[in-house]
Amino acid sequence: QARLVESGGGLVHAGESLRLSCVISGDILGFPVMEWYRQGPGKQREFVARITNSGNTDYADFVNGRFTISRDNLKKMGDLQMDTLQPEDTAVYYCRAQIEEPGYPSGIDEFPVWGQGTQVTGSS
Repeated sequence: QARLVESGGGLVHAGESLRLSCVISGDILGFPVMEWYRQGPGKQREFVARITNSGNTDYADFVNGRFTISRDNLKKMGDLQMDTLQPEDTAVYYCRAQIEEPGYPSGIDEFPVWGQGTQVTGSS
């Protein structure tokens, strides 16, 4: 079964950068979509960024050009480069991927998988 593991979180001062990574393990056929979400203290989980197989990207309005999502299909992983971090970016960041695995009877099963999250803390 596919698993996602995030890494790269930490404590940063306002204006600094972090790069989050999400690595997929397991025998998968592909991952058409990879996304990042975040959940701040006392808040609901919210969408951050998305990247498709073909490299099309989409970002939440609050990103405002500060974050860049990327992926490496051969390595089965994706990154979220976060620049100019602010205290309000403090949250647990989660990776989510749409996973394709061998399945029956169609030959392919597709389903979402979440990582366990990585903490990002921005201080003023």
